[in-house]
Amino acid sequence: MFEILQQVIDWYLAHINYATIFILMAIESSFIPFPSEVVIPPAAYKAAQGDLNIFLVLLAGTLGAIAGALFNYFFALFLGRKIVYKLANTKLAHLMLINEGSIVKAEKYFVKHGNSSTLIGRLVPAVRQLISLPAGLARMNLSNFILYTFIGSAIWNGILCVLGYLFYQKQDVLHLYYKDVTIGLLVVGGLYVAYEVYKSFKKDKKA
Repeated sequence: MFEILQQVIDWYLAHINYATIFILMAIESSFIPFPSEVVIPPAAYKAAQGDLNIFLVLLAGTLGAIAGALFNYFFALFLGRKIVYKLANTKLAHLMLINEGSIVKAEKYFVKHGNSSTLIGRLVPAVRQLISLPAGLARMNLSNFILYTFIGSAIWNGILCVLGYLFYQKQDVLHLYYKDVTIGLLVVGGLYVAYEVYKSFKKDKKA
């Protein structure tokens, strides 16, 4: 899995444009675990160099996030709660770091925060990718879902854009160590997700 992610990242770094930003951010917002932290900052870095427009980078990333979120929303809406939870227990779902515990966590978060969870949840690790599922299961108003997702995604992507611009100020260091930083982010993110998966399995065993 890690080798595939690294190949995709290498390809993306060689083909950064608005279309690839949109595609990878759509993937990031769906089931496939792909970090937005390696999509937006390098695009913002290129924008700082004058190769891209920073506002279009932000727009492409946010629209991609909405597209991925809508996929999850309609997936849950049409299949229903029983089938979504059943699929969460399959080997394929586990390969994508999804299990019943992670969906339960997202659903509880949605219940606790209501419709605004689709905004706040976009800023919370281990929740941001799956918060669209309980929204679909609850048949949340589509207009509100898109609006809140847009705002939350724009805030998150805006933060990443600022980081990309800041990296540009240290371009020599970034050029030397960007791949190492990327690997570090993937490792830290992977460890966090593994920890959440472990906790959910432990809770299931106790139950």
